[in-house]
Amino acid sequence: MAITRRDFINGVAITVAAGVTPWQILRASPQTAARSLYYPPVLTGLRGNHPGSFEAAHALGREGKNVNPANVPVEETYDLVIVGAGISGLAAACFWQELRGKTSRILLLDNHDDFGGHAKRNEFNVDGKTVLGYGGSESFQSPRNNFSETAMALLKTLNVSIEGMAKSFDQTFYPDLNLSRGVFFDKKNFGVNKIVAGDPGRAVADDIPPDRMNARDINAFINDFPLPQADREALISLHTEQKDYLAGMSIEEKQAWMDSHSYSQFLREKVGLSDSAIRYFQQRTNDFQAIGIDGTSASDARICALPGLEGMGLPPLDPESLADLEEPYIYHFPDGNAGLARLMVRHLIPAVAPGNTMDDIVLAKFDYSQLDNAGSPVRLRLNSTGVHAANVNGGVEVTYLRDGKLHKVKGGQAVMAGYNMMIPYLVPEMPEAQKAALKQNVKAPLVYSKVVIRNWQPFITLGVHEIYSPAAPYSRVKLDYPVDMGGYAHPRDPAQPIGLHMVYVPTFPGSGLSAREQFRKGRAFLLGTPFEVHEQMIREQLQGMFGEAGFDHERDIAAITVNRWSHGYSYFYSGLFDDEEGSQKIIEQARQPVGRITIANSDADWSPYANSAIDQGYRAVKELHEMAAKEGA
Repeated sequence: MAITRRDFINGVAITVAAGVTPWQILRASPQTAARSLYYPPVLTGLRGNHPGSFEAAHALGREGKNVNPANVPVEETYDLVIVGAGISGLAAACFWQELRGKTSRILLLDNHDDFGGHAKRNEFNVDGKTVLGYGGSESFQSPRNNFSETAMALLKTLNVSIEGMAKSFDQTFYPDLNLSRGVFFDKKNFGVNKIVAGDPGRAVADDIPPDRMNARDINAFINDFPLPQADREALISLHTEQKDYLAGMSIEEKQAWMDSHSYSQFLREKVGLSDSAIRYFQQRTNDFQAIGIDGTSASDARICALPGLEGMGLPPLDPESLADLEEPYIYHFPDGNAGLARLMVRHLIPAVAPGNTMDDIVLAKFDYSQLDNAGSPVRLRLNSTGVHAANVNGGVEVTYLRDGKLHKVKGGQAVMAGYNMMIPYLVPEMPEAQKAALKQNVKAPLVYSKVVIRNWQPFITLGVHEIYSPAAPYSRVKLDYPVDMGGYAHPRDPAQPIGLHMVYVPTFPGSGLSAREQFRKGRAFLLGTPFEVHEQMIREQLQGMFGEAGFDHERDIAAITVNRWSHGYSYFYSGLFDDEEGSQKIIEQARQPVGRITIANSDADWSPYANSAIDQGYRAVKELHEMAAKEGA
């Protein structure tokens, strides 16, 4: 099943998949052509950590190559240099302007061909219709409860209205079409390709109202599973009986047991499920935790609303976890948190696009030629990999690689806003203990594939809008969120094109590997997997899921974008593998300033959320501001 030309909305993507970056293509074009061609959101094929974005970093880290910037001259001078133009780096630039003024000169460097980090915009034009999607960071997680005053203040500065976002999200769109959630049992693992609709289970970060799920009775739902009768009966009991599976333990003992044992251990050792019944839950945590139930503690399974944990007399969940379960997951731009990233870029560099609201950002066509304009106080330089940063007299020198050549700039101060794992190689002068602490944040790999299909009638036929897969490669396949904003209208006619959101997480069930070990192994797998393999996985799974409803992958798939995040979610604390008090010490040690260099990213808080990235951007800039105040600068 080789890729066909119709799978590429923009022909440039063919060369991207082959390993040639858009920047290399555009460098060979006239200036006018470059301005019209350079628009990364429309690129399909292999995106995310795309070819050309990570090779220089791997040469430093994995291959141990050294960079000697001694003979590289300083080409430019800025007040602040930020390495990394994701949400945290962009937020740091916004906060710096607030503290130091709009005329302060800022340079942002990023190794990718687009800004936003994990907040990536995917833009398609199919059959004359624009379809937007999110290639990574997708929504605001529980903003009413879990966003800090700092994060909310930034949203206000950017004219983002939480209330407006909620109104733009049509929560009952799919329920009104009599669609529900379902489960896909694939032939390879269960002997038959079958979607069972009407899942009554609640989900963490749920966008569907509890009373509008179109759910079936739990007995009827589970009895449609292609599983042995004994397994179906055991699963029904687990979902319906309020049983204390840790009877005889004190509350403290129960909590300690749940923190230190996986959910799969709980199901096997305390509930007594068979391996085949446990397999039904294996990938339930893949999307939210980026690891299967063998790497998810029983405590974290409770946060994910998995069954069997309600009848044990446990204390209430902490407010943050409770908000994730109860606050509707409806704070979503049509392109996910790329909308937030675009708002920040326009705030910093107004020439990139007109307007000043969250609505007019949605369909704004960005002029990427304005990102790195010598006349602007803020410049954003893409395809530029930071490789070295050092404190020098009067500031910080930052060396970066672009087009195969080393360049050096000087900033009065600097922010490292990339991955924690990379920072030790960029800042070799930092203490060894701090380097070791930074390397403890091993990011979780995952893939967000966006597949535009020419119609979604098969979903209507099968009565589903979202499907969980216990064992197939993609654990989640769903019709995109129904958001109408800024002139963009979510597809409403099943005969018209729509975007599918598909989640694949490379995990290793039954391996006994820790989360960090699984993440490293999964990253290596993703980096060694070409687009054609991802394409085949997508086509085979969608055909198996919807073939009986008339779906034909050759005919009905209009475009595929594989957002490969070999470095995805920030690592977060797990009682299975970490000591809580020790983890907090590691977090604090890792983000300490090094001279005039500070650290800002979601990794710095061990939290894979946009609001954490914002908060850490503020903390880093505040540290620099206070440092400058002490020095009288």
